[in-house]
Amino acid sequence: MTLTQLRYLVAIADSDLSVTIAAERVNGTQPGLSKQIKQLEDELGFLIFTRGARSLENITPAGENVIEYARLLLAQANNIRALAANLQKVHDGELRIATTHTQARYALPVALSSFNQQFPTIAVHLSPGSDSESLMQLDRDQADIAIISTANQQAPHGYTALPIYHWDRIILVPKNHELAQLKQKLTLEELARFSLVSYESSKDPESSLRRAFSKKGLATNLAMTARDADLIKTYVRAGFGVGILAEMAYENTDADLVRLDADKLLPRCTTWLLLRKDRLQRNYTLDLIQRLIPNLHSIDLQRLLRHNQAITFNTPHWRDNHLPGSMGEFEI
Repeated sequence: MTLTQLRYLVAIADSDLSVTIAAERVNGTQPGLSKQIKQLEDELGFLIFTRGARSLENITPAGENVIEYARLLLAQANNIRALAANLQKVHDGELRIATTHTQARYALPVALSSFNQQFPTIAVHLSPGSDSESLMQLDRDQADIAIISTANQQAPHGYTALPIYHWDRIILVPKNHELAQLKQKLTLEELARFSLVSYESSKDPESSLRRAFSKKGLATNLAMTARDADLIKTYVRAGFGVGILAEMAYENTDADLVRLDADKLLPRCTTWLLLRKDRLQRNYTLDLIQRLIPNLHSIDLQRLLRHNQAITFNTPHWRDNHLPGSMGEFEI
């Protein structure tokens, strides 16, 4: 049994049992992976996968147990490599970040730019997707960091979670839209009269947007959804409906659209940086964390990661340009 065989095994499990896709992910070949898995099964004395005529069909119960342990062994092997690199002060490698399009487009460029100047030999791989896809990539060890948002101050369970900042949503409409001429404060009842254009996650019946309308007994009329804030703005301009999106996505180039605040209508959101608890982080990963969360002292970060000790620090609001002490304390 080798680490290579275990890596191939996990890659197949994470590729919906497609050996072809798994081979692409590990830079191998389909015959090579198939041969290694067969050798592993022969050594163990039982099948890990059931097979059809031309493909793998299912993971056997014994195979599920093997894959679970394989993930643990591969994680520890990666931790040993990270430890060796940190001790030798090796500053090359890669940093894989899974996040949403909005965070990748509007929130990360400044921090990643300064990071790149400090660590020019580190290859940064951004993988934009939905919050759930980012979590899945972190779970499958396809990302080192996940940056996601929740519509409350509760972090996702099972991870080391650090709040980066709070933010609110805004309403965007063309200048000739009825809401652009509104004199009184906007209400959900008024907003419910119009078709809406918002993030793809809003389709979920349990999304914070739908829950806010439902709480008032109102229907959510989604005319269009998209993952990308720029696409939302494009279709607001095209007349599909009223845009609801993250406030950081509004730029100077959007002056043709009228911005209305929604912080009193919809729950405040928190953007989190998530790490796997079973991973030893490279030193350059810790550097990026502090660039993203300047209020977090390096000593506190080490206390959290090495000893799982509770720490407390101030978390700013996006509008405060990440300045300390703006929105209260978080205890981690």
